[in-house]
Amino acid sequence: MNQSARVRLGIIGIGGRALGLMDSIAAIDEFVITGLCDIRPECCENGLKWLREHDYPTVPFTCTDARELLDPERIDAVIIATSWNEHVELAIAAMEAGIPVGFEVGGASSLDQCWELVKTYERTRTPCMMLENCCFGRYEMAVLRMIRDGLFGEVVHCEGGYQHFLGKYIVSPESLESGHQRSFHHMHRNGELYPTHEIGPISKYLNINRGNRFLTLSSFASKAASLNALARENFGEAHEPFMLGDFVTTVLKCAGGETVMIAHDTSLPRPYSRGNVVHGTRGIWMEINHSIYIEGMSPESDKWEDIAPYLEKYDHPIWKQFLADGVQGGHDGMDYLELKAFAHSVINGVGFPLDVYDAACWMAITILSENSVAMGGAPQPFPDFTNGKWVRREPLPDTPYLP
Repeated sequence: MNQSARVRLGIIGIGGRALGLMDSIAAIDEFVITGLCDIRPECCENGLKWLREHDYPTVPFTCTDARELLDPERIDAVIIATSWNEHVELAIAAMEAGIPVGFEVGGASSLDQCWELVKTYERTRTPCMMLENCCFGRYEMAVLRMIRDGLFGEVVHCEGGYQHFLGKYIVSPESLESGHQRSFHHMHRNGELYPTHEIGPISKYLNINRGNRFLTLSSFASKAASLNALARENFGEAHEPFMLGDFVTTVLKCAGGETVMIAHDTSLPRPYSRGNVVHGTRGIWMEINHSIYIEGMSPESDKWEDIAPYLEKYDHPIWKQFLADGVQGGHDGMDYLELKAFAHSVINGVGFPLDVYDAACWMAITILSENSVAMGGAPQPFPDFTNGKWVRREPLPDTPYLP
């Protein structure tokens, strides 16, 4: 595309997540929303209403069939914000149409889907990006720069999680009656349902798919007590049970020798946390309380210090500018930055900072986790979606949204 051009953007799935993304999209000069699609016409109307109320300068066309939206004559790129089960199918359709695509997190129900996503990209060469906003978080990007600079020494172990009490929301009559994706998956699946908020940044810390890869995965799930207790309180004994264990622990082993431990904890009362930890031969960072300790550098031996002074040195340039200009957009600005990165790649014809191999790898964790839980924690071999290219990949794309 001409670098002075604006990306004509289509959006598929105009539910709550899309409306949240539109808050960031509308603030990005590189985008103009030209199309909205949802199988429910009233959702398209909600999207148009949101744009009117926010004085958006153009009126996009609407449709209920994604095939009508996926027209290169009408859009330059597409964002998919439907429920999880439709993400891969629609991303594949967009690539087949030659339209660069970004899709929201979650989505694969089988390894075959992950492979199909990769093979479609390799055949069409149409860029595909999972919109994992946590890869653009301030702390995550700064810590990645610290790792690149050797601050932690050799990284040995990482941790993370999606730890966020959603029980009352998942078990609410509204969510259950509508078949909302979270309620549906918590009711019918048992495994690591939502790994990408933590595994996305961790994959970048450990160079996954670019010099390193996951080899095996083992998962263990606790009993499913909390959601079922909430359901009994709300509906009595006559309710379909929830299968998902209240706490799911997953351990991954890497080709480079590192280990990763992630947790899924959305059923038990607790404050929100992504539980990030990076442990290296010289020190450790822990997201909770924004704590860091570097041997021989921290003021007191064996005592945590605040990470704030390190941010002054290691803050990513785009975050320095973002803070100076005024943070905007959802999820503390992460939505805005991931979409800016998406637009930059489309306009300049460079690869996305998160590519199709990342997407397939991260989604595969859910399927492998289900298999492992069902087999009592038995290790599962992790597919190599790069087919050996991880050993020596092409250079990273030329984008300011990488460290």
